Amino acid sequence: MTRLCMRVRMSGPGHAAADAIPPHTLTLLAQAWLAEDTPNFDAAGVCVGSREVEARLLCKTSGSVLAGSPFFTAVFAEVGCTVEWLHQEGATIGPDAVTVTAVVRGPARCLLLGERPALNCLARASGIATRCAQLQEVAKVAGWHGEIAGTRKTTPGFRLVEKYAMLVGGASMHRQDLSGMVMLKDNHVWASGNISEAVKAARSVCGFSSKIEVECRSAEEGREAATAGADIVMLDNFLPQELHIAARVLKKEFPALLIEASGGVTPENLTTFFSPHVDVISLGCMTQGCPVVDFSLKVLSSVPTVL
Repeated sequence: MTRLCMRVRMSGPGHAAADAIPPHTLTLLAQAWLAEDTPNFDAAGVCVGSREVEARLLCKTSGSVLAGSPFFTAVFAEVGCTVEWLHQEGATIGPDAVTVTAVVRGPARCLLLGERPALNCLARASGIATRCAQLQEVAKVAGWHGEIAGTRKTTPGFRLVEKYAMLVGGASMHRQDLSGMVMLKDNHVWASGNISEAVKAARSVCGFSSKIEVECRSAEEGREAATAGADIVMLDNFLPQELHIAARVLKKEFPALLIEASGGVTPENLTTFFSPHVDVISLGCMTQGCPVVDFSLKVLSSVPTVL
């Protein structure tokens, strides 16, 4: 039953992102979250026992993008419950103030064991996906065709969920971790001596299979990075007008160079960073300080009789 419910859910807009999560990873994450939340006896479980119950998942934040259903389903699968999704991953929920989003069925004590870990994942992931979708809409309306990207400013132990939510919201994850694309930040450059030496050392290890990005504070540093063989230059903490000038100069000299803007970018000033010479704009606010979506799970007083 659980597998069937998951197949139905994955037919929506977010199915491509959901299909990228290895099943064993979902299982390991769900087990870890449940073990953290209930490391010993569940005394409250004695009150409800193991009778079969049904609960409705309610979304109380209209206009939110649903994200995180694979994690929600995996948590309940671990405690012997099934989930029937009424809305597909990636769908915008509403317009009602309260929307029944899914139905969870299983033994009462088991359903309540999974309630909080599952809701936490769904609330956080949906909040991130909603913000990403809003930022993507801003770019679309402005006619900017670059990438809106996240950062590594994620919650320790929860990165996969947060990066996944970015995909469901239509944004780029950027690099997933330090073992992915090489990013040489100011501390790397200072410790190496200069940008050219830092790029040379990094290339000797990552070879041809990884891109190298260098954080730069000026067009001159960007030129040094590109000359040394960097694939991407991040113009960090530039004022919008300074960014546009530096990006145009670098693109003219190095047409294949990717230009990323980062630092000081917010949902409120995002449009001022749009430029035909900027390929990527990254924002830490996709994960840091991002509002969550209000979900709750309500057990029905009695399970409807199936005729």
